[in-house]
Amino acid sequence: MSSMNEQSRTEQSQQAEEILRVSNVEKSFGTHRVLEDINFTMKTGEVVAIIGPSGSGKSTLLRCLNQLEPPTQGSIRIAGISVDAKRPATKKQLTELRRAAGMVFQSFNLFPHMSVLANVSLPQQRVLGRSKAEADRRSLALLKRVGLENKGDQYPVRCSGGQQQRIAIARALALDPKIMLFDEPTSALDPELGLEVLAVMKELAEGGMTMIVVTHEMHFAETVSDRVIIMADGRILEEGPSESLMRNPQTERAQRFLQAVKNR
Repeated sequence: MSSMNEQSRTEQSQQAEEILRVSNVEKSFGTHRVLEDINFTMKTGEVVAIIGPSGSGKSTLLRCLNQLEPPTQGSIRIAGISVDAKRPATKKQLTELRRAAGMVFQSFNLFPHMSVLANVSLPQQRVLGRSKAEADRRSLALLKRVGLENKGDQYPVRCSGGQQQRIAIARALALDPKIMLFDEPTSALDPELGLEVLAVMKELAEGGMTMIVVTHEMHFAETVSDRVIIMADGRILEEGPSESLMRNPQTERAQRFLQAVKNR
């Protein structure tokens, strides 16, 4: 991303409204505490990368945001929709929250018995009430955006892993989310196919999409995201502007993690 684009994105972020607030979020599985006292906010158009060692709670945090894993404690507010661990979310709240927060998983979660076009169109029909014709038009436009306009009639099994992940991104975008959540979107792909997916994500970032990306792609974290959050042992160690934090972490634990990554 050019320095001019970065400056423009920074100016837009400073003027943008808050779209996400995470307050005192904790998550336990039995006696095992996975997340502890997580607090951060995001503005519309901001891209945040979450990095850290395996087992630090990154993916669990992402799943807590859209209530796939309801937090044990704390509250989350996304695009004006608030949920609190003290009060179970209603079905209406969950539907609204998951429409606002599109999610792309490590595994592609596509329906193998349906065409690529149907995989992208069906959620629009069921969640947004679009007609098949309207949903198909939107799907074809999004498949073109991710470079797969000629794959609509094929089945996922005939597509590469990188293509399947791009289909999953198109499917999430089709519901017009306010924020996109990416959970290690390239971890199941070889490096070449991973680059295809990262290119689409970079294009989304440059287009102003609000994004949280749990990733092991350090170059993406440093050069595409606006801000980096470093997690370890279920807590946020540090957060700050991407380049400065990646190059000059302040805590000893963050320094050890980044040094280990760079020396691989």
